[in-house]
Amino acid sequence: MSETPRSSSSAADDLRADCARCFGLCCVAPAFSASADFAIDKPAGRPCPNLRADSRCGIHADLRDRGFPGCTVFDCFGAGQRVAQHTFGGRDWRDAPETAASMFDTFAVMRPLHELLWYLTEALALRPPHPLRDELTGALAETERLTREPPETLRALDVDAYRGRVNPLLSRAGDAARARGGRAGADRRGAQLFGVDLRRVDLRRANLRGALLIGADLRGVDLGLADLTGADLRGADLRGADLSGSLFLHQSQLDAARGDQRTALPPGRTRPGHWSPLALTPVRHAPRAPGRPGRPTRRR
Repeated sequence: MSETPRSSSSAADDLRADCARCFGLCCVAPAFSASADFAIDKPAGRPCPNLRADSRCGIHADLRDRGFPGCTVFDCFGAGQRVAQHTFGGRDWRDAPETAASMFDTFAVMRPLHELLWYLTEALALRPPHPLRDELTGALAETERLTREPPETLRALDVDAYRGRVNPLLSRAGDAARARGGRAGADRRGAQLFGVDLRRVDLRRANLRGALLIGADLRGVDLGLADLTGADLRGADLRGADLSGSLFLHQSQLDAARGDQRTALPPGRTRPGHWSPLALTPVRHAPRAPGRPGRPTRRR
């Protein structure tokens, strides 16, 4: 039996990380390797040496300077507090070590489920046409139901296969929004655009799902109605860019990029603290064709 999804405001609150209600799961469960993103190697299930007894990071204010920029862009989409407070009833893995392995494995499944909840909520906010809206509503209700399952059920879930069934709905929602009131733009899905100068490329209404834009120059570019689902924006230069009407742009993508006070953001996103207060170099804007597409209407 399908269940009624939560209201959009309630869902938004549940999909924001609340570290005060978690047990530092993101600092223990995942593995990471020494790289440009992390200063050390850490195997899965072992606490990061910077994790304090109160489940907070001991170097949180200096993560970038201390060689941990990867930590600053990680987002659990609220999965941490869901696992800690609901799935495991508030039991800390340190006080109940017999739950540790199960809790960490459950977190690895819950996090992508919560990420899907975020995308499905964003897709429904775009007011897609029927019957797509009904399909998205059903997928949202089913994903929410899965997040309430017990640990043994969650650990048995093939979350990659489940995500593979939901992603086509999200792609269709993005395509419908990009084509609304005009024609969809260029299809650059999965494009490898490492360090490419895109300042004179028309990316309005473009499909940039999964595009690798690491270090790309997007200064002054209008990304109105561009689908940025999963686009890798690490080190991308967004100074002066207009992202106010972009689709499926998550806060962690902005946190991984560079920008300034002129970068226009979508509703609900915040300007990262490490961004430049002012543009440091002149910005050449991409050419604008007649009939600039409008920005999507976001109803909350």
